[in-house]
This record gives sequence, structure tokens and C-alpha cells, in this order.
Amino acid sequence: MRISRLLTPVAAAILLAGCATSDPYGGQTQRSSTAMGSGIGAAVGAAAGALSGDGSTSRRDRALIGAAVGAAAGAGVGVYMDRQEQQLRENLEGSRIEIDRRGDDIVLNMPSGVTFGFDSADLTSEARSSLNEVANVLTQYQDTRVNIAGHTDSTGDASYNQRLSERRAQSVGSYLTQNGVSSTRLNTSGYGATQPVASNDNDQGRAQNRRVEITLTPTGDGQGQG
Repeated sequence: MRISRLLTPVAAAILLAGCATSDPYGGQTQRSSTAMGSGIGAAVGAAAGALSGDGSTSRRDRALIGAAVGAAAGAGVGVYMDRQEQQLRENLEGSRIEIDRRGDDIVLNMPSGVTFGFDSADLTSEARSSLNEVANVLTQYQDTRVNIAGHTDSTGDASYNQRLSERRAQSVGSYLTQNGVSSTRLNTSGYGATQPVASNDNDQGRAQNRRVEITLTPTGDGQGQG
């Protein structure tokens, strides 16, 4: 297909321009999310450009223009999330909050040992201290959707675990709101024991499954604050 032949060199060129970077936290080489965003944006922009126009501009030129616009938008989101991730890592250094980058999403994993006491949805002082730092960053980076998910292990009654996971997610959301994060950005949900990340057959695995995850997802083009 002719459009496919146009997309390939444009997207490949942008990807190769910056896909290999050094992880400043682990020292390992990794694929840059900004470069990936540029490449994906370029491909989408090129496709849109190739299919648009009134015929006065060649399909090739329209594809190249669309690729440039798409690449800029993709890179903007990547840079925006890169900066937010760096600020979170700096603010949460020394805490027990795990930070995981998944494409343009940032996932904060708060194990139950940090956030809540046994069979409780009341935040510990350690959790409040960490969430103060998270709220500080979120109020600076407002083009981000905040999804808060509570999880439990499989011990006990499933319906009770479901309600507990919901209460814990709501506790985290309420605390962030009290500290300046708009409630319109927040979504809270509980999953009980339905989404384990480890085996429930041993204490170590059950401890990993008892957690609250905060997933930060970009909502704009990365041209906002921050």
C-alpha cells in the first residue's frame, strides 16, 4: 500500500533519532518513551496527512507535514511524563513507594505495609507523608489523570475484601483531594483479590498482592504546567 511506504521511513527516522537512552536511576540502556511517542505520533500524523488535503498538495508532502505535527505532539507527552516521573522519584526518594514506568503511564505501587494497618482503611503516618509528596507533584502536573486502585490478597471473604479494597482506594483519593488535587482528575476503584501480582499461596506473595496502585495517565499534549 502506498501510504504504508510513506509511513515507514518517516517513523523509523524519528525513532532512531533518540530511542536508546541511559536510565539515570539504574544506569541501564532503555528505549526512550519520548522517542517512542514521537515515532507513534509521526506514524499517526503521516497517515492522517496522507489521507487529507484537496489535491493541491501531493500525498507525500501531506504525509511529511502530518508526521512532523504528530511527532511533536507525541514527544510533548513523553517529555511531560518524563519530567513528572523524575520529580516523583526525587520527592519519594527514601520512601517505600515503588515507581514503575509503563509507556507514557506512571504507576506508583503502595504496599499495604506502607499505607494501612491490618484490616484497616485508615492511612498510616508514613502513607500520609508519601502522599503529601505525590500531591505536591500532581498539583504541578495537571494534565494527568489519576487512577487509584485498591487490591487485597485472597484470604477471607471475597465480598469483604472487595469492600476493603474500595475503601482503601477512596482513602487515598480523599487524602490527595484534601491536599490540592482536583477530584475531577481522580478515579477510585477496588478489585479485591481479582488482580494478584504474585501467588496467594505464601506470605510473601500475599503481601505483594495487598497494595494500592496509583496510575498517572496523560490527558493532554504535554504543553501544560510542569
